Amino acid sequence: MAIKFQYNKTSLNELNKQLKVRTNTLPTLQNKESALRIEVKKAKQHSEALLEQLSSSLQEYNYLAGLWNEFESGLIRITDVDLEIVKFAGIKVPELKEIHYEVKEFNLFAKPLWYSQGIGILQNLARLGIESEVYSERSRLLDYSRKKTTQKVNLYEKVQIPGYKDAILKIKRYMEDEENLSKAAQKIVKARHDKEEEEA
Repeated sequence: MAIKFQYNKTSLNELNKQLKVRTNTLPTLQNKESALRIEVKKAKQHSEALLEQLSSSLQEYNYLAGLWNEFESGLIRITDVDLEIVKFAGIKVPELKEIHYEVKEFNLFAKPLWYSQGIGILQNLARLGIESEVYSERSRLLDYSRKKTTQKVNLYEKVQIPGYKDAILKIKRYMEDEENLSKAAQKIVKARHDKEEEEA
Protein backbone atom coordinates (compact mmCIF):
# COMPACT_ATOMS: atom_id res chain seq x y z
CA MET A 1 0.00 0.00 0.00
CA ALA A 2 1.61 3.22 -1.17
CA ILE A 3 1.16 6.11 1.23
CA LYS A 4 0.29 9.34 -0.53
CA PHE A 5 2.10 12.42 0.68
CA GLN A 6 3.50 15.77 -0.40
CA TYR A 7 6.93 17.18 0.35
CA ASN A 8 5.87 19.82 2.86
CA LYS A 9 5.48 20.37 6.62
CA THR A 10 1.69 19.93 6.59
CA SER A 11 2.02 16.50 5.04
CA LEU A 12 4.85 15.65 7.46
CA ASN A 13 2.69 16.60 10.48
CA GLU A 14 -0.25 14.55 9.13
CA LEU A 15 1.95 11.50 8.58
CA ASN A 16 3.42 11.84 12.09
CA LYS A 17 -0.11 11.98 13.51
CA GLN A 18 -1.19 8.85 11.56
CA LEU A 19 1.97 7.02 12.60
CA LYS A 20 1.37 7.88 16.27
CA VAL A 21 -2.24 6.61 16.09
CA ARG A 22 -1.14 3.30 14.59
CA THR A 23 1.82 2.90 16.94
CA ASN A 24 -0.42 3.50 19.97
CA THR A 25 -3.20 1.21 18.67
CA LEU A 26 -0.95 -1.72 17.74
CA PRO A 27 -0.36 -3.09 21.30
CA THR A 28 -4.11 -3.00 22.00
CA LEU A 29 -4.82 -4.91 18.79
CA GLN A 30 -2.10 -7.45 19.62
CA ASN A 31 -3.59 -7.99 23.10
CA LYS A 32 -7.08 -8.36 21.61
CA GLU A 33 -5.81 -10.89 19.08
CA SER A 34 -4.07 -12.87 21.82
CA ALA A 35 -7.17 -12.86 24.05
CA LEU A 36 -9.37 -13.94 21.13
CA ARG A 37 -6.98 -16.76 20.24
CA ILE A 38 -7.19 -18.09 23.82
CA GLU A 39 -10.99 -17.73 23.96
CA VAL A 40 -11.44 -19.47 20.58
CA LYS A 41 -9.37 -22.38 21.88
CA LYS A 42 -11.42 -22.55 25.11
CA ALA A 43 -14.74 -22.44 23.23
CA LYS A 44 -13.61 -25.19 20.80
CA GLN A 45 -12.39 -27.38 23.64
CA HIS A 46 -15.62 -26.86 25.59
CA SER A 47 -17.72 -27.69 22.53
CA GLU A 48 -15.67 -30.84 21.87
CA ALA A 49 -15.87 -31.85 25.55
CA LEU A 50 -19.67 -31.49 25.45
CA LEU A 51 -19.84 -33.60 22.26
CA GLU A 52 -17.69 -36.28 23.93
CA GLN A 53 -19.95 -36.15 26.97
CA LEU A 54 -22.98 -36.51 24.66
CA SER A 55 -21.36 -39.44 22.86
CA SER A 56 -20.43 -41.19 26.11
CA SER A 57 -23.94 -40.55 27.48
CA LEU A 58 -25.43 -42.14 24.37
CA GLN A 59 -23.10 -45.13 24.84
CA GLU A 60 -24.08 -45.30 28.49
CA TYR A 61 -27.77 -45.48 27.60
CA ASN A 62 -27.16 -47.93 24.74
CA TYR A 63 -28.44 -50.78 26.89
CA LEU A 64 -31.84 -49.06 26.86
CA ALA A 65 -32.04 -49.17 23.05
CA GLY A 66 -34.80 -51.75 23.06
CA LEU A 67 -36.84 -49.73 25.54
CA TRP A 68 -36.68 -46.56 23.41
CA ASN A 69 -38.91 -48.31 20.86
CA GLU A 70 -41.67 -48.24 23.48
CA PHE A 71 -41.09 -44.54 24.20
CA GLU A 72 -43.71 -42.16 22.78
CA SER A 73 -41.81 -39.98 20.28
CA GLY A 74 -43.93 -36.83 20.74
CA LEU A 75 -43.88 -36.99 24.53
CA ILE A 76 -41.20 -34.34 24.94
CA ARG A 77 -40.13 -31.51 22.69
CA ILE A 78 -38.05 -28.37 22.92
CA THR A 79 -40.25 -25.28 22.73
CA ASP A 80 -37.62 -22.59 23.10
CA VAL A 81 -33.95 -21.95 23.77
CA ASP A 82 -33.00 -18.79 25.67
CA LEU A 83 -29.73 -17.34 24.49
CA GLU A 84 -28.09 -14.29 25.94
CA ILE A 85 -25.76 -12.17 23.84
CA VAL A 86 -22.61 -11.31 25.76
CA LYS A 87 -19.60 -9.33 24.66
CA PHE A 88 -16.06 -10.62 24.68
CA ALA A 89 -13.40 -8.15 23.54
CA GLY A 90 -16.14 -6.15 21.82
CA ILE A 91 -17.54 -9.16 19.94
CA LYS A 92 -21.11 -10.27 20.51
CA VAL A 93 -21.31 -14.00 21.21
CA PRO A 94 -24.17 -16.27 22.32
CA GLU A 95 -24.43 -17.83 25.74
CA LEU A 96 -26.97 -20.50 26.65
CA LYS A 97 -29.29 -19.47 29.47
CA GLU A 98 -32.16 -21.95 29.47
CA ILE A 99 -33.85 -24.62 27.40
CA HIS A 100 -37.64 -24.84 27.59
CA TYR A 101 -39.21 -28.25 27.17
CA GLU A 102 -42.81 -29.21 26.70
CA VAL A 103 -43.67 -32.57 28.20
CA LYS A 104 -47.07 -34.01 27.30
CA GLU A 105 -49.01 -35.46 30.16
CA PHE A 106 -49.01 -39.23 30.35
CA ASN A 107 -50.57 -41.76 32.65
CA LEU A 108 -47.92 -42.91 35.10
CA PHE A 109 -49.87 -46.10 35.77
CA ALA A 110 -50.41 -47.02 32.12
CA LYS A 111 -46.87 -46.23 30.94
CA PRO A 112 -43.66 -47.98 31.98
CA LEU A 113 -42.00 -46.81 35.19
CA TRP A 114 -38.85 -45.64 33.42
CA TYR A 115 -40.74 -43.00 31.32
CA SER A 116 -40.04 -40.15 33.75
CA GLN A 117 -36.37 -41.18 33.90
CA GLY A 118 -36.34 -41.34 30.07
CA ILE A 119 -37.62 -37.76 29.90
CA GLY A 120 -34.76 -36.66 32.17
CA ILE A 121 -32.26 -38.55 29.99
CA LEU A 122 -33.59 -36.88 26.81
CA GLN A 123 -33.47 -33.45 28.44
CA ASN A 124 -29.85 -34.00 29.46
CA LEU A 125 -28.88 -35.27 25.98
CA ALA A 126 -30.64 -32.32 24.32
CA ARG A 127 -28.89 -29.86 26.66
CA LEU A 128 -25.49 -31.34 25.84
CA GLY A 129 -26.14 -31.14 22.09
CA ILE A 130 -27.52 -27.60 22.18
CA GLU A 131 -24.80 -26.28 24.49
CA SER A 132 -22.15 -27.82 22.24
CA GLU A 133 -23.69 -26.05 19.23
CA VAL A 134 -23.75 -22.73 21.11
CA TYR A 135 -20.06 -23.07 21.99
CA SER A 136 -19.27 -24.10 18.44
CA GLU A 137 -20.99 -20.95 17.12
CA ARG A 138 -19.25 -18.88 19.78
CA SER A 139 -15.91 -20.32 18.63
CA ARG A 140 -16.74 -19.57 14.98
CA LEU A 141 -17.67 -15.94 15.68
CA LEU A 142 -14.60 -15.34 17.85
CA ASP A 143 -12.32 -17.01 15.31
CA TYR A 144 -13.69 -14.84 12.50
CA SER A 145 -13.05 -11.74 14.58
CA ARG A 146 -9.57 -13.02 15.53
CA LYS A 147 -8.69 -13.42 11.84
CA LYS A 148 -9.86 -9.86 11.13
CA THR A 149 -7.82 -8.56 14.08
CA THR A 150 -4.75 -10.53 12.92
CA GLN A 151 -5.13 -8.97 9.46
CA LYS A 152 -5.27 -5.51 11.01
CA VAL A 153 -2.22 -6.23 13.22
CA ASN A 154 -0.29 -7.41 10.15
CA LEU A 155 -1.42 -4.39 8.14
CA TYR A 156 -0.23 -2.00 10.85
CA GLU A 157 2.94 -3.92 11.72
CA LYS A 158 4.19 -4.88 8.26
CA VAL A 159 2.71 -2.29 5.91
CA GLN A 160 1.40 0.96 7.37
CA ILE A 161 3.85 1.72 10.20
CA PRO A 162 6.95 1.02 8.03
CA GLY A 163 5.28 2.90 5.15
CA TYR A 164 4.62 5.99 7.28
CA LYS A 165 8.17 5.89 8.71
CA ASP A 166 9.60 5.65 5.19
CA ALA A 167 7.43 8.53 3.92
CA ILE A 168 8.38 10.71 6.92
CA LEU A 169 12.06 9.99 6.29
CA LYS A 170 11.71 10.92 2.60
CA ILE A 171 9.99 14.22 3.45
CA LYS A 172 12.63 15.08 6.08
CA ARG A 173 15.47 14.34 3.64
CA TYR A 174 13.78 16.37 0.91
CA MET A 175 13.28 19.31 3.27
CA GLU A 176 16.91 19.08 4.46
CA ASP A 177 18.11 19.03 0.83
CA GLU A 178 15.94 22.04 0.05
CA GLU A 179 17.36 23.90 3.05
CA ASN A 180 20.95 23.00 2.08
CA LEU A 181 20.39 24.11 -1.51
CA SER A 182 18.86 27.35 -0.29
CA LYS A 183 21.83 28.04 2.00
CA ALA A 184 24.28 27.18 -0.79
CA ALA A 185 22.46 29.52 -3.17
CA GLN A 186 22.56 32.31 -0.56
CA LYS A 187 26.33 31.80 -0.11
CA ILE A 188 26.89 31.98 -3.88
CA VAL A 189 24.80 35.15 -4.17
CA LYS A 190 26.63 36.71 -1.18
CA ALA A 191 30.03 35.74 -2.63
CA ARG A 192 29.09 37.35 -5.98
CA HIS A 193 27.80 40.43 -4.22
CA ASP A 194 31.03 40.73 -2.16
CA LYS A 195 33.15 40.25 -5.30
CA GLU A 196 31.19 42.95 -7.15
CA GLU A 197 31.66 45.36 -4.22
CA GLU A 198 35.43 44.70 -4.21
CA GLU A 199 35.66 45.35 -7.94
CA ALA A 200 33.69 48.59 -7.69
